[in-house]
Amino acid sequence: MTLALRRRTLLAVVLACLLCTGAGAGAATLLKSPAQAAAETVAPPPDVLTAPVVRKVLAQSVVTRGKVTASQHVEITATGTPAGVGRAVVTKVKAEPGATLKAGQVLLEVSGRPVVLLQGAMPAYRDLMRGTSGEDVTQLRKALAGIGYPSHGDAPGEFGAATEQAVTRFYRARGYAPPTSSGNGNGTGNGTADKNTGAGTGTAGGGRLPMVPLSEVAYVDSPTARADTVTAQVGDDANGALLSVTSGALVVNGSVASYEKGLIRPGQSVEILYEATGASASGTVASVSDRPAKARDGESERSGEAYALRVKSAKALPEEFNGADVRLTVVAASSRDEVLAVPASAVSAGADGLTSVTVRSGGRERRVAVRVGMTGDGFVQITPQEPAAVAEGDQVVVGVQTRGRS
Repeated sequence: MTLALRRRTLLAVVLACLLCTGAGAGAATLLKSPAQAAAETVAPPPDVLTAPVVRKVLAQSVVTRGKVTASQHVEITATGTPAGVGRAVVTKVKAEPGATLKAGQVLLEVSGRPVVLLQGAMPAYRDLMRGTSGEDVTQLRKALAGIGYPSHGDAPGEFGAATEQAVTRFYRARGYAPPTSSGNGNGTGNGTADKNTGAGTGTAGGGRLPMVPLSEVAYVDSPTARADTVTAQVGDDANGALLSVTSGALVVNGSVASYEKGLIRPGQSVEILYEATGASASGTVASVSDRPAKARDGESERSGEAYALRVKSAKALPEEFNGADVRLTVVAASSRDEVLAVPASAVSAGADGLTSVTVRSGGRERRVAVRVGMTGDGFVQITPQEPAAVAEGDQVVVGVQTRGRS
């Protein structure tokens, strides 16, 4: 064999060895033993979750819903047809939903006659004219005097000449002739108003006297009110409720479930939150009913297990709250002073009957027996059975979390 042939043979052997070595190395990276595969797929050790021990005031809260309403709700209805008119028809509407109303303001017209708003606690129940007397007359005179039409010349509680003058000036200032009656002076209050007859400052011509018909006044407790709903439209028959007004301080009416009722007592603090605007106010529980509210038509039976709750605000609620659906947070109990507290998930009961927390420090854990107190806001009050066994700032175990594999 020549030298050149021997060299070529040696080179081929070397190349073959290199190819075999590379193939073996590649196979080694792809092939794994069962033990190696199991070791690589085992879950990593879990993370221990901890939270610090804190000192804080604990408060146990009850959260429910409430509706803000005015303390008085009055519906304005047509109560008859003016004399000389064949049909009661809405001829003007002067109040819009949500508008602020003032005492003495004309709300609407029925067959050309006004319905005016006055301040008073007693609803109108009869026509008032010369010869009538009583608390409703006193209320009328006080309401007129409050908007600039006094009647000092009449005896207390009497509808006399001075009251007639006040009524006449009141109507004329609003662009209407005062309604008049036959002026029989018998005090029955059953005279018939005539919208077409004017009146002077005393007895009108033809023996007809100024009066105030039941159908032309509506009373509310406050000097101002709010138009709630307005259903009347010009041209409609004046039947049923034409509009409704609310007045007085805004109050919040809510309810609590039967299992929460025992936690609620008058005087407890309440946070009132109007979520639509983010506005909030503070208040107190005014009352909670002793009997469950009955379920309304269309509501489930569970609705009957709720107890009515009334909340009084510490300060007058802004008008923007009127009619709002709000969230009520009632502080049912409070620790008053700061206490040692941990998250509720940090407390556990062992097989030995001891309630404990697990304190973790430097990778080591120790179990500490504690007594628990009140709960609130997701925290539990703890008192270690051994003084100083747990202190503020210590880390306690609240759970474990398995780390995911990429």
